[in-house]
Amino acid sequence: MMRQSQETLSIATRGTGLYEFTRQAARFTTETGMSIGLLHIFCRHTSASLVIQENADPDVQRDLTAFFKRLVPDGDPLFLHTCEGPDDMPAHVKAALTQTTLTIPVAQGKLMLGTWQGIYLFEHRTAPHTRHVVLHACGT
Repeated sequence: MMRQSQETLSIATRGTGLYEFTRQAARFTTETGMSIGLLHIFCRHTSASLVIQENADPDVQRDLTAFFKRLVPDGDPLFLHTCEGPDDMPAHVKAALTQTTLTIPVAQGKLMLGTWQGIYLFEHRTAPHTRHVVLHACGT
């Protein structure tokens, strides 16, 4: 019989950057007791997103952050939506260019991530926030 389990993580950010939560997702997956299935992850925000990225060299996270800052700079006069400051609309664009959901296979009770893959919340705002990410496991 198919089982499901769900949990919401709160992730405190210190501003723009990538925040790894692979361990929390792996712990949740193990605690479900499911042997095979899928872990679906959903970010409940429009100015943050989710990525699977290398977790061995921190330069990867710094370079990704720098690339997105150059691609969509804060304060760009192109944007009309600046209600919450010069990083407001650029954060929405960055979230639109990445993703708000991830789905990861589960086998033998473990996430089937590659050796160097980590799961990250990508904070696109410059101020600290508390972000909420929903983990939903489905399997047997």
